Amino acid sequence: MTSKCSAAAYAGLALKDMEGHDEERLCGKWRFACGLYSYNWRDVFTWRLLKTILIGQVLSLLICGTAVSCQYLAYAKVETPMLQSFFNYALLLLVYTTILCTRKGDRNILQILKTKWWKYLVMGLADVEANYAVVKAYQFTTLTSIQLLDCFVVPVLMVLSWFFLKTRYRLVHFVAVGVCLLGVGAMVGADILAGRDQGSTSDVVLGDGLVLLSAVLYAVSNVCQEYTVKNLSRIEFLGMMGLFGTLISGIQLAVLETRAVAAIKWDFHISMLFAVYALCMYALYSFMPVVVKMTSATAVNLSLLTADLFSLFCGIFLFHCTFSTLYIMSFVVITVGFVMFNAVPTYSALPESGSSEDDPAEVFADLTAESSSDHLLSAGKDAPRTETPAAVAAL
Repeated sequence: MTSKCSAAAYAGLALKDMEGHDEERLCGKWRFACGLYSYNWRDVFTWRLLKTILIGQVLSLLICGTAVSCQYLAYAKVETPMLQSFFNYALLLLVYTTILCTRKGDRNILQILKTKWWKYLVMGLADVEANYAVVKAYQFTTLTSIQLLDCFVVPVLMVLSWFFLKTRYRLVHFVAVGVCLLGVGAMVGADILAGRDQGSTSDVVLGDGLVLLSAVLYAVSNVCQEYTVKNLSRIEFLGMMGLFGTLISGIQLAVLETRAVAAIKWDFHISMLFAVYALCMYALYSFMPVVVKMTSATAVNLSLLTADLFSLFCGIFLFHCTFSTLYIMSFVVITVGFVMFNAVPTYSALPESGSSEDDPAEVFADLTAESSSDHLLSAGKDAPRTETPAAVAAL
């Protein structure tokens, strides 16, 4: 009798353990799908994440340099956005396209053009027209509209990355993007309170449409950039961008801005402003692929949301703009969102992984057994997380 009671008791305990294990397994799968790991501070704030944040802010400072130089050129009645872009693409052509010309074998520029010329033509066209559209939008709509609508590049990038790069996001990534956009909202609110709603209102619908168009084109260009630097090489991307960017912007310059260029009264001041703009853009294009390879195009664009804030800070000292504590708050909120996005890794779905509705834990378990090109694209870690496939499957 005692042995029967003991057996029943053991059976009851085993049943409870199984139920508890099943519940823990379901919770583990949900946490994995959402990206809600139990991180400690050492896991999140790694040296790699710090480097990503610092380089991202350097890129924002470079964009700030282009914005300040454009503002001074506007004060000098110089409105030649295509000429400014042409100088940047010409520098890329002189440096990176020349490097491609000196390579031998399949990496030579002739071999690249034979097989992929039309792809790089589309990429260059998207990049050139994106730069032109957003500058042109300032003639028709307000600064506030441009700052808000320009953020459209982030969701477009996420959609394009999902379908073409097979990047998979978790709940925490969408929350992080929302946090960054809240920071942008705070910045725009500070602009309105400070009376900085600059720009034209001659054709708001056209201006807003140009901003949205530029956001889509930037997203296309950035997705092409991420694929190229992660699967081919940074030199190839920059060399092809220099070649086709110079060709397209040169043709567009000759068609649209011949009179505007002829009307420029060249002096040392104007020449230096063009030089500053071209060098900042050249440095931006040269360093951005490095950060994209470390993280992703989406993460880089989130870090670039602070560029408007740096421009505002420069405007306080150079153009006597009004300061607001909301600017500081906006910077902090955007940075927090950026850290959230990079603290949890995204992952790439395998081409043969059927539906995107597969269980995330099973996909991850498969990915860890594959080559490094299909591994986690960790932006905030010095190395991938230590969970083994068996540990993940146990979730």
